[in-house]
Amino acid sequence: MKRERTITWADPQAVAATARQMSGLEYLQAIQRQQLPAPPIASLMGYDLVEVSPGRVVFVVSPHECHYNPLGVVHGGLLATVMDSAMACAIHTMLPRGEGSTTLELHVNYVRAVTIQTGPLRCEGEVIYRGGRIATAQARVFDQSGLLYAHGTTTCLIFRLSQDSGTPNQQANS
Repeated sequence: MKRERTITWADPQAVAATARQMSGLEYLQAIQRQQLPAPPIASLMGYDLVEVSPGRVVFVVSPHECHYNPLGVVHGGLLATVMDSAMACAIHTMLPRGEGSTTLELHVNYVRAVTIQTGPLRCEGEVIYRGGRIATAQARVFDQSGLLYAHGTTTCLIFRLSQDSGTPNQQANS
């Protein structure tokens, strides 16, 4: 029996242009309040931003069959993606208008398998360190009873955004 899933999203470039006029915290709070649409990856993977505060964010994701790998469990990429998003967004809450960041390194530890019977998962990301050019963060993924499924860390590069395109300003970084 064939199953199907339809994904919709808003134009990410238009949303990014709006984001460049806000601090990272303001931008993510607007997404959480649904004043701005979530990025396409959130629609594709099926996770929602449910909490935002300085240096901390929380996403919720419910595993579905479309997340399964050939072994009949949720592919680890789902947890890696939501953790990368949570850690990067936690860092983004610490950035003023005109700054962005990108993941330089991602480390994920899986501690148990996820299936659709696992139910909704909560991914908590928080900043460990925010310097001038580098930031680090950690994330943990729990089920509703508090059982840990994965944990990890990231290192992100902080850069000035070009006002025109929203891409890293190479001259400002050199």
